Amino acid sequence: MLVSVTERTREIGVRMAVGARGGDILLQFLVEAVVLSVGGGLIGIGLGAGIARIVSAKVGWNTLVSPESVALAFAFSAAIGIFFGFYPARKAAGLDPIEALRYE
Repeated sequence: MLVSVTERTREIGVRMAVGARGGDILLQFLVEAVVLSVGGGLIGIGLGAGIARIVSAKVGWNTLVSPESVALAFAFSAAIGIFFGFYPARKAAGLDPIEALRYE
């Protein structure tokens, strides 16, 4: 997310120059971070459950993917996205529009 903010500095500057407030920019990057982390969490949960089924079928082990573990994994993924997305989002929201437009 920090790289995304750095690469999109000009876009942030344009948005702020046309009237976007810091809160709008903060929300944009926080939502992006949460969507990416939740999407990754869902993919991870799907892969984990799929691999558990394959192992169960091929090796004969009994595997169990409990709803509690799925919920915990999903919540942990969302929390990671919020935690590691907040600093870059706050940095983006605090950019000076003039400096952001001048950034190359």
